[in-house]
Formats: sequence, C-alpha cells, structure tokens
Amino acid sequence: MSGRAPLIVHPALGTGGREVTARGEDLGVAFSDEDLLEFLGRAGLPDAEDLLDDPAWVKWRGGQAHYYGAA
Repeated sequence: MSGRAPLIVHPALGTGGREVTARGEDLGVAFSDEDLLEFLGRAGLPDAEDLLDDPAWVKWRGGQAHYYGAA
C-alpha cells in the first residue's frame, strides 16, 4: 500500500448517501455500511467488516464515519 487508504468515503451528498472511490475509481454511492461492504466484496474483500474502522483501508472524509444521511 502507498500509505494512503485505498477506499475513500466522501462527504454526504445533499440528497443522502456518500460517494465511494477506490484508488481514484468511482465505485458508486453508499447509503449504508452494507452498501460499503458490497463495494469491498466486489473488490475481492468479502470479509471486510473489520476494515471499515481501519484507517489503513478506509478514509472517511467530511463527516462522521458510518453516517450516510443528507449533509
């Protein structure tokens, strides 16, 4: 790893949900941790529950971790 978390959860959108990117690639909009786990599973990490709070894997930007509501 290059010292940066590979998964970025961006600030909540005005309509709810948070954009998610992995190494610059858009994965979609997550509306829950379950959505985020789905993205990680598609990336080859099926047992990723413990990674959501690991800053080496996930960077939560512009808001509280695990919060997906409107900004």
